[in-house]
Amino acid sequence: MNGHADSSHTLSYEESLTLLGSDDDDEKTPSDIESDAGRADLASRFPPSLPRRLRAVLLRTALFLLPSFLHPSASYHPAKLHATAYLDGIRGVAALVVFICHLSYTCFVIAPGYGYQDGHYHVLALPFVRLLYSGPPMVCLFFVVSGFALSLKPLRLIRARSAGEFSTTLSSLIFRRGIRLFLPCVVSTLMIVMLLRVGAYEWNREFAYDETFARNVQEIHYERFDTAGEQLADWGWAMWKFVHVWDWDEYGGSTAMDVHLWTIPVEFRASMVVFLVLMGLARARVGVRVGAVMGLGVFAYLSARWEVMLFCCGVVLAEREAAGGCRGKKGMGAVWGAVSVVGMYLLSQPDVGGEETPGWVWLSEAIPEKWEENKHRHWQAFGAMVFVWAVGRSSGWQRVFNSAVVQYFGRISYAIYLMHGPVMHTLGYTIEKWVWSITGTEGAAYYWGFALACLLVVPTVVWVSDVFWRAVDAPVVKFSKWVEGKCCIP
Repeated sequence: MNGHADSSHTLSYEESLTLLGSDDDDEKTPSDIESDAGRADLASRFPPSLPRRLRAVLLRTALFLLPSFLHPSASYHPAKLHATAYLDGIRGVAALVVFICHLSYTCFVIAPGYGYQDGHYHVLALPFVRLLYSGPPMVCLFFVVSGFALSLKPLRLIRARSAGEFSTTLSSLIFRRGIRLFLPCVVSTLMIVMLLRVGAYEWNREFAYDETFARNVQEIHYERFDTAGEQLADWGWAMWKFVHVWDWDEYGGSTAMDVHLWTIPVEFRASMVVFLVLMGLARARVGVRVGAVMGLGVFAYLSARWEVMLFCCGVVLAEREAAGGCRGKKGMGAVWGAVSVVGMYLLSQPDVGGEETPGWVWLSEAIPEKWEENKHRHWQAFGAMVFVWAVGRSSGWQRVFNSAVVQYFGRISYAIYLMHGPVMHTLGYTIEKWVWSITGTEGAAYYWGFALACLLVVPTVVWVSDVFWRAVDAPVVKFSKWVEGKCCIP
């Protein structure tokens, strides 16, 4: 799901939030002084009897564990957002909604649409509203955004006729893609192994499969082996299978350690298709290239390869951006707003039973038989393509996705995707169990308990994701570039 380019925030900012300190204190800016003041205030909370070195370690650890937006140096002035920063915002919102989906579907039936089989008349099941918690449409948005972000720079270089730089850039993208996608997953699943070994998953093993609480989907609560050696061997084999590049099985490579990671091998394979297409069409005329990519997208559609279709759409949208921007003309805001509404309606396609849901009967009947296995993704995929296209031309939508809060979620989006599973199965279930022990689970008490638990679980996942972003995700970006620098000819 992670296809974005480097963040507009510099690595020096991310480095300032790591456990590693800086030895260069000769020149201090006002923000440095403010940061130092924050550190001093935090340091004063430690007993003066502690050894100086221990106090320094505790201080660094405390600062590191603070969410980045609460860090003493968080009053920095970020660089001006780039023209397609809204893509990061879309990704951030999508990652958050995927988490909300997985938090909700253990307790509630969320797949059907409003009025399904003359029932399910819940306001939250209405089109548009259901996008607040519906995960599958967000995966479609991930793939359109990834196709767009991965191809934009190469396409700009093609149009500039910078063959040498294009070759270097595409080679770099291909070289680093596997590291960028798979290494954070290796770390996150190794964390699950450690949580299993210390017994954190055992806290909630009965709870995870208790229908009193988990009334709908019961996710796999991974097993704890008798020995650490067996656990590590199982993890190693799971990671070996996770790098699944040899066929197009949709769930090929998915692991029971974290069932949410199935999209990562899919993303990798579709990324390689995009890179192959860009290389193969680099010397083609613009019209030929656009036509060929659209043709490939149609071929993918007729073959029910929804992920390739979405990536191809992203490439086409990036081609328009590379041509000089895809901002809409003045006075067309209402038009593109209306187009985005169409996109959101299509994104709202129910995950089950569309043929028996008001507003979706005809659309469901129009889905080709080839799409039978992924029928629920058909209109969601088209909705994702339409919505990203409309946002690219709507200044109003771009202001929303470029806002500070949404951009923050964009920065930690991959971390949210990787961390929400293990956090839910440990701290999340513990919080839910505790809250329901207070509220009870009969009638409305069950719903109130869930809502109250969310007030604690959601911030916990965001906090852990923020730490993972700084501890693993951002360093992996640097590491992949370092490996490239060591292995490749300048």
